Amino acid sequence: MMAAPAFSNGAWRLDELLAGFIAPGIEVSPVPLAGIALDSRKAGPGALFLACQGGQAHGLDFARELAGRGLGAIAAEPGGPWSLSAMSALAAELSLPVIPVEQLSVRAGAIAARFHHDPSAALEIIGITGTNGKTSVSHFVAQSLASEVRCAILGTLGQGFPDALSSTGMTTPDALSLQSTMADLRQQGAAAVAMEISSHALAQRRADAVHLDYAILTNLTRDHLDYHGSMDAYAAAKARLFAFQGLRWAVLNADDAFSVQVLGSLSPEARLALYSLSPAPSLPAGVLGRCDLLLCARHLELHQRGLRLTVQVQRPAAGSEMLDGVIEAGLIGRFNAANLLATLALLLARGVHFDTALHQLNQVCGVPGRMECFGAEGEPLCVVDYAHTPDALEQALGELRSHCNGKLILVFGCGGERDRGKRPLMGQAAARLADHIILTDDNPRHEDGDAIIAEILAGMDEAQASGQKADGSVPPPEIERQRAVAIRRALLLAGPEDAVLIAGKGHETEQDMGDLKVRFSDRAQVMQALREWRGRD
Repeated sequence: MMAAPAFSNGAWRLDELLAGFIAPGIEVSPVPLAGIALDSRKAGPGALFLACQGGQAHGLDFARELAGRGLGAIAAEPGGPWSLSAMSALAAELSLPVIPVEQLSVRAGAIAARFHHDPSAALEIIGITGTNGKTSVSHFVAQSLASEVRCAILGTLGQGFPDALSSTGMTTPDALSLQSTMADLRQQGAAAVAMEISSHALAQRRADAVHLDYAILTNLTRDHLDYHGSMDAYAAAKARLFAFQGLRWAVLNADDAFSVQVLGSLSPEARLALYSLSPAPSLPAGVLGRCDLLLCARHLELHQRGLRLTVQVQRPAAGSEMLDGVIEAGLIGRFNAANLLATLALLLARGVHFDTALHQLNQVCGVPGRMECFGAEGEPLCVVDYAHTPDALEQALGELRSHCNGKLILVFGCGGERDRGKRPLMGQAAARLADHIILTDDNPRHEDGDAIIAEILAGMDEAQASGQKADGSVPPPEIERQRAVAIRRALLLAGPEDAVLIAGKGHETEQDMGDLKVRFSDRAQVMQALREWRGRD
């Protein structure tokens, strides 16, 4: 890491900040910089604007709009119409340094890390990736480490400490915001950060400049194919996390075949922990000899509003004896048992004593909007979950069935302007596993909500035609596009022995209907519907 600049106000000089990022022979003036920005709207006086080649436009297309803001300088990625000569002409026109930086899109994070004095190097970084479970694992990790270190969270529910998160609007921020956030968390006293790292962030290399200590894989199922194009590309993006230089431990799900692919690219220096819900997971030859920690579920009991997990731990590579223990938590579902195992593996990899780790996991609380339970004894069990993929919906329904003595009622829809291919698959899962279905809107954005529902219904029709329902019938769905009305309708149908799953939006507090954004919370709607259920005749 480069030494801090000598300016009295602590600002970087342009030539110092870009040293090592520019080609030999390019002269860079010692302009003092007051900030750094990737978004032209955030480039203020004295800032360095990083003008990258985007999917739709180049950052330099906005340079003339910035000229009157007192910008300090521009670092620009050569490409398209912006050749070196075009950049030189722009610099002369604006009387502003415009410095060419090859592959600036990829190197932006490293420049931002230098600007903020490499904050992640002073933090213990735990990265979590996977299709489902990232948010729960990040919160379980932060809660479990609380008695030892101050662990912050960075992910879907926001950034900060577990009891005081501020929303970021995305799972993993852009490369500059990520480094700025790391610096803020360090300044606030964080010693560790449990961060969700999305496939988008990995594909766009937003986290490349983060010093990663631990990497956790939850699972890999279909999602985001509207962006990645194929499962192979999606998997390749996820696998990048486990090739980070300096990675100390990889924590992999032995029940997911994708883990074998990850093992192929894992650095030899990284130690390996595997976890499984099976007492005897099927592992490829040679894996046990590579494995430093193996965690297996010996027995799992699912109660009405919690679980009891008996776990066995061994260190195969060291040939040590096995340890047995029990985790009891107020969480629903087998996948939460898997999330607990992943967290336990991380704690043990860090050197936490086994008994201490079990005690810490017994204290964890559920995450808002992640299989979050509502309703008291004698009332329907209502669960709000973020499930918005076929696998997540199937798992949520399957797990809730284990906690349900009556009928299982489902309220869900699919997001607009997202992977259309998963809509019929979610319809099939719903038809197979729910007793009554109410289809509704879920962030339709600028798409026609009726058209979205039609694509879900096509999957339900296919389930009907192929007889996928165990009893040979698929429940005819109700369609109620007003989500609040759909939730109240589900509770009206429910009795004390029944369970209601409201899937798709989880923790979200807004309904996106294109140009119209309205405040909306499934959690608040469920609480209101339960109050109405209690007051009915």
